[in-house]
Order: sequence, then C-alpha cells, then structure tokens
Amino acid sequence: MAKGKVVPIAIGSLLGVALVVGVFVTVRHSGSSDSKSGDGDADKLSTSNKAIDSLCQPTSYRETCVSSLTSAAGNTSDPKELVKVAFKLAKQEIASALHKSATFKAAENDPRAKQGLEICREVIEYAVHDLESSTESVANFNFSNLDDFLEDLKVWVGGAATYQEVCFDAFENATSDTGLKMRELFNASHQLTSNALTMISEVKSIVSTLNVEGLISGRRLLQANSAAALPQAGQLPAWISDQKRNLMQMPASSIKPDVVVSLDGKGQFKTIHEALALVPKKNSKPFIIYIKAGVYHEHVTVDKKMTDVVFIGDGATKTKITGNKSFKDGIQTFKTATVAIMGEGFMARGIGFENTAGPEGHQAVAIRVVGDYSVFYDCQFDGYQDTLYAVRSRQFYRDCTISGTIDFIFGDAQVIFQNCKMVIRKPLDNQQCMVTAQGRTEKMGPGAIILQNCTVTADPAYYPVRMQTKAYLGRPWKQYSRTIVMQSFIDDAIAVEGWTEWAGTFGLDTLFYAEYGNRGPGAAQSKRVKWPGIKKLSPQQAQGFTPELFFKGSQWITPTGAPYSAGMIKTT
Repeated sequence: MAKGKVVPIAIGSLLGVALVVGVFVTVRHSGSSDSKSGDGDADKLSTSNKAIDSLCQPTSYRETCVSSLTSAAGNTSDPKELVKVAFKLAKQEIASALHKSATFKAAENDPRAKQGLEICREVIEYAVHDLESSTESVANFNFSNLDDFLEDLKVWVGGAATYQEVCFDAFENATSDTGLKMRELFNASHQLTSNALTMISEVKSIVSTLNVEGLISGRRLLQANSAAALPQAGQLPAWISDQKRNLMQMPASSIKPDVVVSLDGKGQFKTIHEALALVPKKNSKPFIIYIKAGVYHEHVTVDKKMTDVVFIGDGATKTKITGNKSFKDGIQTFKTATVAIMGEGFMARGIGFENTAGPEGHQAVAIRVVGDYSVFYDCQFDGYQDTLYAVRSRQFYRDCTISGTIDFIFGDAQVIFQNCKMVIRKPLDNQQCMVTAQGRTEKMGPGAIILQNCTVTADPAYYPVRMQTKAYLGRPWKQYSRTIVMQSFIDDAIAVEGWTEWAGTFGLDTLFYAEYGNRGPGAAQSKRVKWPGIKKLSPQQAQGFTPELFFKGSQWITPTGAPYSAGMIKTT
C-alpha cells in the first residue's frame, strides 16, 4: 500500500475497536517499509503477531486478547479483511450472549430478577447500538484528527462497559441467581471491553514500541483560557446546526417552538409524552418543545431515536416534571426515573425535574441521563436518594440546583457541574448523606464527576442536625470511582473527613478523589481522610479537568449559548 494512504475504518464491535488500532499500525508500518514481494507469509504473520502482541501487552486480560485476535486475524495483512473478521467474530459473540439471555427466566417469586432481565436486555441493546452507530462518526476519519477519534472511542467503549455494569446492578436485592448467570454470560465481552479501553489509552506507547513514525503526533495541550486555542467563531461540529445557537439565552417568548405543551389546553398538547411523539425519526435539527408553567405528573422518556430534542420551560420552579417511583415500591433503581434522556444532543433550560418518593422511598431517581452531548442550563433536580443518575457519555450542567440525601449525584458519565448548587436535605434517622457516588469500573474509563465553582450547602431542615447526621462529598460506588471538587464553596455541612467509605476498604486504594482551590468553612483539608486514592493535584493537572481539556466543551457547549467557562474560573 502506498505510503500515506489511509483506509477509512468503521468501528462496529468491541473486538473491532481493539483491531482498529492494530490495523492503523499495520497499514502505516507496511506502507512505509521496503518489503519485497517475495517476503512470503512468514513476514505477514510476523507483522500481524507483532502488532497483536504490542496491543495486548498492557491489557488486564492479555491471554484473552492475544488468543482472540490471533484466532480472528490469521496471517492476513489486509486491513479490510482483518476488520471483516473482527466484525463477524465480535457481533456473533454479542448476539450469542443476548440470545442465550433470552432463555433465562426469573422465578415467579423473584420480581426484581424479572425486572433485572428486562433492564439488562435493554441496556445491552443500547451498547450494541452505540457501537454500530459509531461507524457513522468515524466515516471521515483521517490521521490528522487521531486524538479526537481516540477520545470518541473511549466514550463509546467506556459506555459499553458502563452498560454492562448497569445490567449487573439491575439485579440488586434479587433472591435468585439470575444476576450471577448474566454476569458469567457477559464475562468475555467485559474482558474485551476492558482490553479495548486499555489499548486506546496506551496507543501512543504502543506506536512508540513499534517504532512507527508519523502515526500520531503529540496531543496539543489546549490552554483553556486562551481564545486562540478555542474554535473560531462560526465553527460548529457537523452535528450542531445554526438553529441550535443561543437557545439557552433567548427569551422563551422569542423562541419559535415546534410544539407547545400547556396544562390549560392552550398548547397543542397537555402532556410532554404526546409532544415527543412528533419528534421526526433521525432528527437532525433542534426539535423545540416549549413546556409552559405547571406541574406535569408524568414519566417522560426521550428515547435513543429522539436526537436534538430541546425542552424550554418558564423557569425551574415554574415548569416542573414530577413522579414518585421508588425502589421501596418494588421498582429497580434504573426504572424509577421521572425523566429518562436517551437521545443524543438533548438540551433543557428552565425545567424542574422531581421525584417525590421521599427519603423513605430509598432509591428514587428524578432524572436519568444517557444521551451524549447533553446540556442543562438553569434547571432544578429535586429528590432524596439517587436524585440525578448521570449514566454515561458527555454531559454539562450550568447554573443548576441538585438536592438530595444519599448518593444524589451518581453514575459513570463524563460530567461537569459548573456554577451549580448542591443542596443536602435531611435524611432518615441513622442515615448519612453523600453528595456523589461515582461509578467508574475501569481504570482507563473516561468517566468522572467534576464540580467546578459550585456551592455545596445544606437546606434549612438539614442544617441543625448536620453534626449528628454527617454529610460527605462522596463515596466510591465502584472500584475506580473518580470525583474532583474544584474552585467550589463548601460550607460546614460537609464533615471534616470529606469523604466516606462504601463498604470497608473497597475502592480506597483505586479511587481517584481530589479537591483543588476550594473555599468555605468546609473546605479545610487538614482532617481529611488519608486514603491511597486521595490525590493532590498540581495546577496543570487541575486544568485537565476543566471543560475544554476534559471533553472539548467549546465544540458542543458554546454553540448552545449556555453560559460556559472553558478553563479555570476567577473566584473571589
């Protein structure tokens, strides 16, 4: 193959992700060599094996990695053939696991296991869908944007890992062994996902090991506070239309909605559910739903096919969507959400999201957000335990209020809360409060909960009991839990220890918790816990958790018109 020629490669499977990096290496390596036509099959096999060995070396499941790729690749050096084999192998494996799960039946006396199976099949389908739809995003891939490409891969593959964990979590409090069987069934795909994440994260060192020049350049470290480093005015990603500009700033009266929802009958519909039925399939421009002031008692789902949906309300305390599903009532946590956002490119402004199950309802989600590139501005999220479930993908919350008691911001999304208020509410007797419970399961996973220039405070009912009923910044829901609180005001509602355990020593060595540049009576770190996973960030490291460097926010947040600080914020 001629030097410099790029073969566009579509990613459609977990194993495909692993192979693609190897294919890139093989293509460039063979294209830049002086091999003679008579080198033979041995050289081809050697090149293939060298790429596979290098790819698999840093992975957690190296034996699975090597055996799978070697079996699938054979001795071919044709990247197209390699990818075809990878597609077939991985898709067959995933399809087989899904098919086998259909034969599982929960015992009649175990309704939670029955729900678990339903949730599991749903989210695994989402994982497959995400991996297949990613082919469209990389159709125009070239080596000049390799960094962006690899970041997207981490989001997609990290999402697949998260979905599998959501599947396993769906069997909480089930009395049968159905959940264990599902975990065993998807063990191979879990290993492939973990390996793929490691490969993506280690690609620069892999390329260095193979001595391939020109494949990847050093990543440009954007200076988030430098205008020259940000996208030029008028430059938008292909998926953001000019119509989506400034929807977060325009007065509601100036916006021309596609649908108006009003309880008094003065709109097209009285329910949000009815309005969503009009969202066009494969929607490519903002579909604006203006929801007039009122309390809407309904459970709303913006499904995967509903892209670029925009909710505009009359204010977070005036337009409110409310529900009361809870774990206590026999509903698994994933399904308790009052509002579920699955579609990509969702935006909301001036809306309240609420779950009124109360502290006695235990897990009771107000909103569950899955859709990539979700933006919330001037919204309110009220609940008690598990108020806001940021499941996966890139999410941004600005000038919002989130209230709750236990783990009231949780999940494994790449999520930043900027200029938001976290309000700790009074729990049941003998309970403690945790603001966050981040759920990263893979060391190389992209997920993190980041609070920047936020206020962590107590509501009036909780404040008098804060010394007896302690509150913490967070606890490790999963092994590699990652939470950063920076440039924020922390009042004395937060206990001096700062963080608390999930269960004994679980995750204390592997978590990543950091506080940087905070202020307020609860920000002092002298009495903080001293776990191995507690990090002290340098200014440069802290900068890496600002929106521009963490998920290139200027590319997708700025065009919405939502207030947005790309880098560090000047605080007083």
